[in-house]
Amino acid sequence: MQHQTTTDVTTQTITQTKTDGHKRRIGLYGGTFNPIHTSHLIVADQVGNALGLDEVLFLPDMIPPHVDAKDSINPQLRIDMIQLAIEDNPMFGIELAEVKRGGISYTFDTIKELKRVHPENDYYFIIGGDMVAYLPTWHRIDELANMVTFVGVRRLGYETKSKYPVIWVDAPLIDISSTDIRHRVETGQSVRYLVPNKVAAFIKEHRLYLE
Repeated sequence: MQHQTTTDVTTQTITQTKTDGHKRRIGLYGGTFNPIHTSHLIVADQVGNALGLDEVLFLPDMIPPHVDAKDSINPQLRIDMIQLAIEDNPMFGIELAEVKRGGISYTFDTIKELKRVHPENDYYFIIGGDMVAYLPTWHRIDELANMVTFVGVRRLGYETKSKYPVIWVDAPLIDISSTDIRHRVETGQSVRYLVPNKVAAFIKEHRLYLE
C-alpha cells in the first residue's frame, strides 16, 4: 500500500471537524502510567487544545501488548495517581475499560467496546511519534484504523509518514520516563517537577517503587 500523506493540525482542520455533526470528540491516551508524569500531562493538554477535543481520557492498561513486561504495581494505585495528577484540569478524565476487562490490553478490543457503549463519541487515539512506525504490528490494525483517528505527537528523528491516516500535533519535548522515575525513587533521588506534587506525595506515602 502506498504511504498516505499525514495531516498537520491547522485552524481549518479543527474548525471543519468541530462543525461536522454533533458527536463528542474524545481523546484517548493509553499507557501503563507507572507512574503518570509531567510529560504525559503536557502531551494530553497540548493535543486536547490543538484539536479542540471535548475531553482527553487517560486509559491505563492492564497488560501492555507492545512492551516488555514491567514491574507494574496494583492497577488501583496507578489509577489513584492519575486521578491526583489530573484533578485540576477539567478537560481530563479517566477511562477504565482496559483495567476492568483484564488480560492483554488490545486497543482494537477497547475501541470496539467503547464505540458500542458510547456511539455518541468519536475517538482520537494519542500515540508518540516513535510509536507510529509500529502501527502495522498492532492487533487488527486495518479494522482499528477505520474505527478511530490516530493522533501522533511529533518527535525529532521520527518520520511523519504512515500508511494509516495520522493527525500530527506538536508538543514540547520533555525527556521524562516512568522507568527513570521508578529508578530515582528506588535510589532516593528527587522526582520533584518530574511528577505532580500530589503524585510524589502519594508515592512516598505508599512506599512505592522501593523494591
